[in-house]
Amino acid sequence: MGLISVISLWLMPVIIGAILIYGTFKKVPTYETFVEGGKEGITISFSIIPYLVGMMVAISIFRASGALEFLMNIMKPMLEVLNIPAEIVPLAFIRPISGTAALGITSDIIATYGPDSFIGMLAATMQGSTDTTLYVLTVYFGAVGIKKMGDALKVGLLADLIGIIASIIIVTLMFA
Repeated sequence: MGLISVISLWLMPVIIGAILIYGTFKKVPTYETFVEGGKEGITISFSIIPYLVGMMVAISIFRASGALEFLMNIMKPMLEVLNIPAEIVPLAFIRPISGTAALGITSDIIATYGPDSFIGMLAATMQGSTDTTLYVLTVYFGAVGIKKMGDALKVGLLADLIGIIASIIIVTLMFA
């Protein structure tokens, strides 16, 4: 077992232990604080269920309506000019919306083309370089009652676009 493996294996337990020791040193009732946090977590979980259901319905409608395939067909000529595989477009569109749907698309891509293929590596890199922006804004901003999220949406989607572009460039430079 290499040094990196040992460090990664022990890092989280050491961090948790350090937090508990620090809390005890500062005379914080660590167990009671942990239980209170658990209670808050359950309350938040129940409060975000309507937002999750709404987001899942919207994703299902987007995919089932054929809108995703329609967008792919429109973009296909431009993608060919830029040497971007069309198979990656559904992942690029779905990733900011739903992590679960994006993981499903990534799994399909890897099962079809293989993990060592250019498209497989691109899908994996894109999956790790972007976030579920709309999901995060809907669920977490909704849970705390934030109604105005326009600027956060713009910045989040811009970060996703940069992650997608960077994924394509880096994977192309390293593996094509």
